[in-house]
Amino acid sequence: MIRILLADDQTLIRAGFRALLSAEPDMTVVAECGTGRDAVRLAAREHPDVVLMDIRMPDGDGLEATRQIMAGKDLTGTRIIILTTFELDEYIAEAVRAGAAGFLVKDTEPEELLRAVRVVHDGDALLSPSVTRRIMAQLAVQSRAAAPPASLDQITEREREVLRLVGEGLNNAEIAERLFITPLTAKTHVSRIMTKLLVRDRAQLVVLAYESGLVRPGWAADGVTL
Repeated sequence: MIRILLADDQTLIRAGFRALLSAEPDMTVVAECGTGRDAVRLAAREHPDVVLMDIRMPDGDGLEATRQIMAGKDLTGTRIIILTTFELDEYIAEAVRAGAAGFLVKDTEPEELLRAVRVVHDGDALLSPSVTRRIMAQLAVQSRAAAPPASLDQITEREREVLRLVGEGLNNAEIAERLFITPLTAKTHVSRIMTKLLVRDRAQLVVLAYESGLVRPGWAADGVTL
């Protein structure tokens, strides 16, 4: 059973999400709140598997709440999906750095929301196509010439190649096609890279690929999901 915490300051939105999620046999909403402070408090109390987090809330926004939850030693298994709008793009890349594993726009289709919860719960990162394009654009603007950090010395040349493709936004199937390997092998490479570099998920790998200089502005593919 996937245990979910809802954090959104709009009661009507929370009610809609609760009705949708509670109707699924493998999901249950364990708590809900309307402030960032309460999101942190309830996460510590309930230990949810997934948090649906609005990025703009009173008394501590979703970005700060994400940082605090991800820093919790007892919450290493908790995954956060940020609910965003196009007007809040400036926060998205920072939320990835804070540890968010997924991003969805609030008007996403119900089926996509349910899929997102399951994908993130299974340990993968999920970004809707529109949000992916915006993250890539932000990282391209923010990135600067830099030598790869020493931590990249821990990965092989093949893993560097895989990391670069993750940074371009390719999923496992697309990486497999590009490198003439199987999707399972691509997935294994990605998992090993995350383990070696102590990175929580694919979303943070994208940031690392840009900040290390493996991917430069203009290289990212447009309109793809991780």
